[in-house]
Amino acid sequence: MTAELLPLETASPFFAVLSLLCWAAAAALVVGWLVRRSRRGRPGRLEPLRDDVGRMALPLAWIVATVTTLGSLYYSKVQHFVPCELCWYQRICVYPFAVILGIAAWRRDAAIRVYAVPVFAVGMVVSTYHSWIQAYPPANGTSFCTVDAPCTARYVWEFGFVSLPLMALSAFVVMTVLLLVARPSPRRATIEENP
Repeated sequence: MTAELLPLETASPFFAVLSLLCWAAAAALVVGWLVRRSRRGRPGRLEPLRDDVGRMALPLAWIVATVTTLGSLYYSKVQHFVPCELCWYQRICVYPFAVILGIAAWRRDAAIRVYAVPVFAVGMVVSTYHSWIQAYPPANGTSFCTVDAPCTARYVWEFGFVSLPLMALSAFVVMTVLLLVARPSPRRATIEENP
């Protein structure tokens, strides 16, 4: 793939919209969880939807991790944006999960949340800080910035606020929420209930 096949003017708005959809999906899942929790003990019409979302959560989290990884590689390998140190920390937190979540989705292993959510939490902290310093660059720079790869450089700034670190943050948030609502396969659920 070359820069001419997928120009930055097309890719950046596309990835920005995907990140906003991640925020919307995470919000919808949290609201659904709150509604379900408020109706505890009373069956509702949303139970089949909850079951469907729970079964699809692992594959969806894997798709988000894969698209995030590919988008990151697009920006550095195709557009030649130099990743800063904070970018590398975020990549460390997401790259392995393009494979790990694929295996968990294939095996229907919702227990992956025990291992993934803490790593995503680290990614969220780094992405939040990186988003902050891109939105409000400190006058003296940061200890992470270098001249060759400044942390405050806005390679992408779509819709007046969507930056690359904010895109990463949206991926970490939605993957975390998806893993928290993921349901184990029926066989695994039976084993967990009756060891």
